[in-house]
Order: sequence, then C-alpha cells, then structure tokens
Amino acid sequence: MLFAVSIEEKNKARMDITEKVLEFISGLEQSLLENSFNKLSLGNYKGTKENLKNIYVKKVLIKREEKLSFTYRYKTRDIVKNYAFDEAKDLLSELIGAHFHVATLLTSTFDLQFEIQNNKKVIFKKTETTVREIPSQDHDKAKNRPITPQGKGYLQALKVTDDQGNVLKNAQDKYRQINHYIEILSTLIKEIPNKELLKVADMGSGKGYLTFALYDYLQNVLNVRADVTGIEFRPDLVNLCNSIAWNANFSNLHFKEGTIDAFDSAGTDILIALHACDTATDDAIYKGIMAGAELIVVAPCCHKQIRREIEKNKAKNDIQFLTKYGIFLERQAEMVTDGIRAMVLEYFGYKTKVFEFISDAHTPKNVMIVGVKDHRNTADKEMILDKINEAKKYFGIEYHHLERMAGI
Repeated sequence: MLFAVSIEEKNKARMDITEKVLEFISGLEQSLLENSFNKLSLGNYKGTKENLKNIYVKKVLIKREEKLSFTYRYKTRDIVKNYAFDEAKDLLSELIGAHFHVATLLTSTFDLQFEIQNNKKVIFKKTETTVREIPSQDHDKAKNRPITPQGKGYLQALKVTDDQGNVLKNAQDKYRQINHYIEILSTLIKEIPNKELLKVADMGSGKGYLTFALYDYLQNVLNVRADVTGIEFRPDLVNLCNSIAWNANFSNLHFKEGTIDAFDSAGTDILIALHACDTATDDAIYKGIMAGAELIVVAPCCHKQIRREIEKNKAKNDIQFLTKYGIFLERQAEMVTDGIRAMVLEYFGYKTKVFEFISDAHTPKNVMIVGVKDHRNTADKEMILDKINEAKKYFGIEYHHLERMAGI
C-alpha cells in the first residue's frame, strides 16, 4: 500500500510539473504575441551534457525574421543557436522540468518563475511588473559605427541604404567595408598634426563609396575642414560622383577625371590609393612623397614588375626551393615589392606600418602599407639604402619602380 501511494505521489508530481511547464510556455507565447518579451533564462541543470550551466534566451532579428536566440552557457565556452518561435517553444517544453529545474521569464508587463525544489515541490509564480523596456532585436550588439546609415543621402544614392536609412540586404557587406575602412583611417589621422584645412587625395576612387565616407567622417564626425578630391579615369563614374556630392551639399568634395601619374599632388596632406594595379601603387606613393604628405595609405594590387625581375634573373639563394613554384613565386614577389616600398617610405622620413585588412567580405585579405610622416626622428638613409640594395641583390632585382622614380 505504501508502495502504491509512492507511485501515486510521483505521478501527481509529474502531472504538476507538466501542468506548470505548460502554463510557463503559455506565458511565453503571450509575451511573444503581445511583443512584451524581454528575456528568458534556464538554470539548475540536471541533464547529462557535461559542463552545461545555463541557457539564456533573447529575441533577435535575422534577415528581417524574428527568432529566439539561445546562448548555451558552458563552464568555458558559449554556444549560440537561433530558432523560429515554434521550434523554440517545443524545445523549451522539453527542457523545462526535465533538464532544467529553474526557468525565469521576464516581460514588459509580468514575470514568471518556475522552480522544482529539492523535495520535488513545484513553485510557480506570476508577478505583475512596472513597464520594462524591450531590448533591441538586432542580431549583433549595437556597434558604434563611425558612419551611421540614417540621414545619409549619398548612401542612398550609392544604393547602400533605402530612403528610410536602412542598409539594403545586398549592401550589408559594402556598409561593413565602409566602416572598417573609416575605423582604420581614424586611428591614423590622429597621428598627423592639426591643420586648418586638410587636403586629401583619393587615387582611383571608383564609385566613391570610401571617398564619400571619408569626407563625411572628417567634416561631420571629426568636425575637420577638409578638401577631398577623388581621382578616377572613368568619366561616367566621375560625373556620377560629382552629382551625388552636389546633391549631398558636400561642397569641398570633388571628383576629377585623370590618372595617378598625371595628378598634381602638391599640397596634399593625406594621399590614399586602394587597389592601384602594379606600378600604379608606386606612382601613388611617389606622388605622396613629393607632396610631403603627412599620411600615405595604399593597398597594392598586382605585383608584376618585381615578379618579372625575379623570373628573369633567377638569383640563387636559400629560397629557390620555394620560388620554383609559381604560386610561391607570386607570394614572394608581393612581399618583396611591398617590403621595398616600405623601406623607400622610411628613406624619405616616414614611419611605416604594413598589415592585413579585409576590404570586403567577398574578397581575400589585402595588405595595407601606411606611411606617417615622422617629424621627430631623422632617417638613417645610408643604412636604409644598404638594405634596399641587399634585398635587390638577393632576389636578383635590377630595379624597383618606386626606387627608380624616387632617384635613390
């Protein structure tokens, strides 16, 4: 008889748990329907997954679809999984009571508390609350982007945003690229002396995404008076960009038709050239050096000139076993080309940085070479020249285009 009572009590306890879990899920459904959901958490884990501690649930917006994001909190790591509402409710129905003995739901109008105590008694409480702010549904935490999308007519004209300032689905990568670029430049700009008017030249500006963003950042974020010129050899893009700049009231942003080698860089403070092909990067660096620019930023594209030199002379050195393969030769030519470029900048009194950056989510990593004018130290030109000559000799290079242009 005692055994029968025990079974009956266990069945009653299970029914009680099931009933309270259903009531908890009903409260969750109500909060989602009324858009009052704030957050949900599960604790006191009794399952078999090693080191799992808690699950935290929040609402997110992914590709314009609302979902519930589950963060599985382990002892040393977090795992995040996103579920549609119906999937999430089914999963929570399985987890609460069976695997997690504590569940808490917070909404903007009420809170629910579910708990199975050590004596198997189920506690279920509903508490009315004062209005609680509903958190943002953005999938990523809000980021302090230097270029915000709202109220930017040029971003709409360039088809990055719609007329409400929302970033278009097919332009998300471009928007991230713009902000990544500005984040890099923002730290570099801080290193140069203050100027009453900052003169900037963007060589090979293309459709102008980055040129517009830089002008906007200088004028409207840093409140720096800037005169920015984009140089582009395709007249249709020059006309388009000038029209967008005029409509945006960017009075000191201009686009000119021309080539890098024909551009008069005199007085330029910041010279930029992204993806200028082969020796066009050298042309851009040389223009910056001759202008005495405070900041030179280039992202080279193609390295044919030095590769031809290495292939032609076939110097015997310790890395022959690598350069006999085309792919390794190409990579070696890239490093040698850009290494000498950095040394030439140092020769002319620039502190140099060479690093990888991702210019677009759909393109590989690129190397960026930065030269910041060093007003404190004098370059040891003889030592740098020796290093350049040693590098040329080792790799069988008769000349480097930038070195020849600079006359060193």
